[in-house]
Amino acid sequence: MLRRSLLMLILGRRLAMADPARLDLNQANRAQLESLPGIGPALAERMLEAREKQAFSDWADLLRRVQGIGRSSAHKFSDQGLRINGQVMP
Repeated sequence: MLRRSLLMLILGRRLAMADPARLDLNQANRAQLESLPGIGPALAERMLEAREKQAFSDWADLLRRVQGIGRSSAHKFSDQGLRINGQVMP
């Protein structure tokens, strides 16, 4: 199980680094989210739990629904390649 988790983490990081524009929050897995600086296990979990209830419509939706993400951190994540429905943080 540990080997599988490590493999998923490595593959997720490679995919995120290979083309960060393709890291859409509504599609990303835990390993891909955690590969971005500033997104640790707790924040990734909150993001994934909110997404399970309903996909994010835009950045404002993310800011409303996920505690611990402000405009500054959202801009940082966007600059690192995170997208919501293909959109950067405005």
